[in-house]
Amino acid sequence: MPYAPPDRSYCDADSHVMETREWLEPFADPAIRPRLRPFDPDLSMHRPEHLPLEHAGSLDALRGRLDEPEARAEAEKMLMLAKEWAALGASDPGERKVALDLLGFEAQLVFPTFAWMQFSGPEDIDLLYGGAQALCRAMAAFCSDDPRLHAVGLIPMADPERDAALAEEAIELGCRALQLCKEPPGDISPAHPDYDPLWARLQEAGVPFVLHIGNDGRHLHRAFYNNGIPRTSEFMMDGESLLSKDLMTISHAAEAFLNAIVLDGVLERFPRLRGGCIELGALWVPSWLRKLDLVQKVFVRAEPHLDLPMRASDYVRRALKFTPYSQEPVGWMIEQAGPELFLFSSDYPHPEGGRNPLKRFQESLVGIPEDALERFYAGNFRELLGTQI
Repeated sequence: MPYAPPDRSYCDADSHVMETREWLEPFADPAIRPRLRPFDPDLSMHRPEHLPLEHAGSLDALRGRLDEPEARAEAEKMLMLAKEWAALGASDPGERKVALDLLGFEAQLVFPTFAWMQFSGPEDIDLLYGGAQALCRAMAAFCSDDPRLHAVGLIPMADPERDAALAEEAIELGCRALQLCKEPPGDISPAHPDYDPLWARLQEAGVPFVLHIGNDGRHLHRAFYNNGIPRTSEFMMDGESLLSKDLMTISHAAEAFLNAIVLDGVLERFPRLRGGCIELGALWVPSWLRKLDLVQKVFVRAEPHLDLPMRASDYVRRALKFTPYSQEPVGWMIEQAGPELFLFSSDYPHPEGGRNPLKRFQESLVGIPEDALERFYAGNFRELLGTQI
């Protein structure tokens, strides 16, 4: 019996590869390969309760025998218990097929975890784009043998011309979504006309852009943690390490990015463009929608470009989707903001997704109409990916 009940379809808007030390290098051009930083994620912060390695040995004993019914049944028991590299299909694409069978999901968006650390930063622009190119190739290769797996490539947003060229290559490789840096390291807004070729290509290809936690740092000034209180350990892992006040501000960079493309007319100029805001929570979305409309109304005299054919919030409803955390009151959010905005996600195989995210979501969705549930678990994902699934 798969993890997900067979009574409906489930499309997972957030899952990950757990890269290994040799994972990225083969996909980099020869000139870039020796310049990649060593694969060295900070594993010192991984607490035992988030990394239950006691399951790793048991799974290792089953690997290579997953076509045997007994071995497959044992792997199913440990599916949501073993996390990170210990998880089934965390790093091996063949195993990932089995994991997806056992999960019972119709489709998964697949993001990287650590590889961006090997090339990120504006100091070496050629390394930045060479590494991002290698990452797109690696992600496409990982997902290439299973049509249920949808690879997410990475666009640095440091140089509009290079971004458009990299997006073209990533789309040709088979990336089904492109992750954009929420805080562009360049000096122009994502709404600047220089980025119109990127938006036009994504619209033409039916490939959504996505924003995601990680890859462009924390957004709360570190002084706020110099509070005289001893720090214990961090809640989330995997290059997405957070503390309480980080979580309170986690969406701010994404909000700034989306404010720009909504209020400065990108979604008006490109009416078929689609985008997702992934693993950044969504409890902020209902109030943000109201604030967008308020700002549009208040500032339109001073900023005539805000006189758009539609309300700002209507562009969001037409184009954007958001993944709530499983701890958030998703039912209330749907009631406040509508059923068309929110996406189911598991964060497999990261520990912060929990051992039973479906149970948490189901508990928060009691009383929500069936058509809204269908949209949350699958329909909105299909809208985001369009004709690709």
